[in-house]
Amino acid sequence: MTRYVALFRGINVGRAKRIAMADLRALLASLGYRNVETLLNSGNAVFDAGTEAPAAIAKTIRKAVSGKLGVDALVIVKSAKEIADAVAGNKLGAIATDPSRFLVVFTQDAKSLAALNALTKGEWPGDILQVGKHAAYAWCTKGLLESKLAIALLKGHGETCTTRNWATVGKIYAAMQDSE
Repeated sequence: MTRYVALFRGINVGRAKRIAMADLRALLASLGYRNVETLLNSGNAVFDAGTEAPAAIAKTIRKAVSGKLGVDALVIVKSAKEIADAVAGNKLGAIATDPSRFLVVFTQDAKSLAALNALTKGEWPGDILQVGKHAAYAWCTKGLLESKLAIALLKGHGETCTTRNWATVGKIYAAMQDSE
């Protein structure tokens, strides 16, 4: 069994796309995933699964959540190794001093991640985007609500990526390590 995390985009933000975490845990267990736990209330579910590809797991989960819970949202699935690689690939840690303003951008595939390189050519006063091998990293110095970079990431690439702040990535990483 491999440890995975399912990262939902836009779950339980505002009034739209509401899912009770207990319902999500039950649904994932009904799909045959084991040791299911949710982190926070924003659509992070850690679980064990067989050798199916992460993209296939994401597709299965999205279809089940849409069909049984009535919420259609992008789901990105990453293995424990992929999360560890994303944490290790952080090159902005020395300057990104506030974890709530430091986003890690996850995509399901390398092509979607590479598409984020186009944003590195943009003008983002005070903000920095670094695209790594396993994730992209956005340091939003004035906060997320004031960041044109954050808006461009979420609006322009919303169907291919989801973000988590650095503190949440740390919690996900710890949950995945604790279970192995």
